Amino acid sequence: DVKLMESGGGSVQAGGSLKLSCVASGFIPIKYCQAWFRQVPGKEREMVAQLTRDGSTTFADSVKGRFTFSQDNAENTLYLTMNNLKPEDTAVYYCARDKGGPLSDACSPSYVYWGPGIQVTVSS
Repeated sequence: DVKLMESGGGSVQAGGSLKLSCVASGFIPIKYCQAWFRQVPGKEREMVAQLTRDGSTTFADSVKGRFTFSQDNAENTLYLTMNNLKPEDTAVYYCARDKGGPLSDACSPSYVYWGPGIQVTVSS
């Protein structure tokens, strides 16, 4: 079975940092677009950051300059380092993958593989 599992969440004060991890298992070795989403109760899930098949990254305006991607391909792990956290970053964070495809393909319009989510709480 394919599986994504997040870790590294928790509670921090504003201005602090957290590093989220997403370990992937059971996936066939093709190229995937990968992303981090977050959701606050009562609001729609929003994409925070996306890593395309060819390694390009995009970030939501609200996190640009504060959040970064890194990977450990040997461990099938994707990281999201979050610096200078703000109370408005409080949410459940999810990692996700699309259906996969050739390197030249754009990311699928929807993500099909999701982790269970992890809570990040930033206090003022």
